[in-house]
Amino acid sequence: MLIYLDNSATTRQYDQVTTEMVRVMESDYGNPSSLHRLGLSTEKLVRKARKEIARSIGVGEDEIFITSGGTEADNAAILGIAFSRRRNGNKIITSKIEHPAVLESCKRLERDGYEVVYLDVDKNGVVLIDQLKREIDHETILISIMHVNNEIGTIQPIEEIYRMKEEWNKANDSDILLHVDAIQSYGKLNLCGLHAELISLSGHKVHGPKGIGALYIKKGVRLDPIILGGGQEKGQRSGTENVPAIAGFGVAAARIINDQGKAARRIKSMKENLIYRIRHEIANIKINGNYGDGNLNVTDANESNDCEEGFSKIDLSWTSPSILNVSFLGIRGEVLLHSLEQEGIYVSTGSACSSNKKGQSHVLKEIGLNNMEIEGAIRFSLSEFNTQEDIDFTVDNLVIIVNKMRKLSSFR
Repeated sequence: MLIYLDNSATTRQYDQVTTEMVRVMESDYGNPSSLHRLGLSTEKLVRKARKEIARSIGVGEDEIFITSGGTEADNAAILGIAFSRRRNGNKIITSKIEHPAVLESCKRLERDGYEVVYLDVDKNGVVLIDQLKREIDHETILISIMHVNNEIGTIQPIEEIYRMKEEWNKANDSDILLHVDAIQSYGKLNLCGLHAELISLSGHKVHGPKGIGALYIKKGVRLDPIILGGGQEKGQRSGTENVPAIAGFGVAAARIINDQGKAARRIKSMKENLIYRIRHEIANIKINGNYGDGNLNVTDANESNDCEEGFSKIDLSWTSPSILNVSFLGIRGEVLLHSLEQEGIYVSTGSACSSNKKGQSHVLKEIGLNNMEIEGAIRFSLSEFNTQEDIDFTVDNLVIIVNKMRKLSSFR
């Protein structure tokens, strides 16, 4: 048995995606820039995929620019705006819990003389809006805030941030832009109508191919390109197009359109049950993220008020339907991960993009977790391929493994 609960790291491709990619590699292998018939047929495939990606977030197809993935999309947005608007100002505002693709881009800009402000977050991982309001000034050219945090699933108040930014622009005759890393929300939340001038997307988080992504750039916004060459993507991103991956991404995007949120609602139901069973059956845990005022931290799994009554207080409206981060106190998350792996259950201890680096999760540190809570943290991330049986099997094994590990460590 294989139960894959690491879908925030990557997802299994849809069979239709794989089929289309193989077909393109075998039949439509021309260069889209070539003028002959084979080139023109591949160009049509790229246009078709671009249209589907655009429709999936409710924007114009001429506002979608293909990238090699979410990391490049983030880099292109932040560096591109900074380079193109250096005469307007030199200040970038982001948060302390962004993805490394954003944080490392900002560090690069700091080395080049830009000022970067890293906003604090509260205990639920929500950016401090009052701090953002204080930091916006005439030197600010870009705000970059992720939609859904990849480790704890917290949804940021993007619409409130956008309104605040627009009010400042109107009052001060300014033109600050908002970039949103929507890589973890794409396909799980409805992005149609999300207000931002730049939005980053990734194919492999929505059952599409790895190595492909997109950046939405609102019409009229100009970025300096960071990849130069033959002028593809209207000069915004040079390089011969990866047509098989683009076509596969288009198939995945079309599935998002046709699904209309049904998969996300089913995933949310599985997450609710996962929370319920973990809280009901495992003592000394801490659930990390934004769940309203419900008390999700259990000392005694059998105490009378922790489940039926407490569960009704849990607010899932400000958290991703697919991500659940839990600290199992007194246990090393890495050991728990490998113990679950032996049972065919695959989870993670945090972001796959930083798992090969030494040190604790910067996200869990910033929301105020202590060393024991950080060390015992596990991220479960679900997809439409999971079933309720997967969740039950996972919790059944969690209970056994956690209790055994705590006995061996004499945890109290």
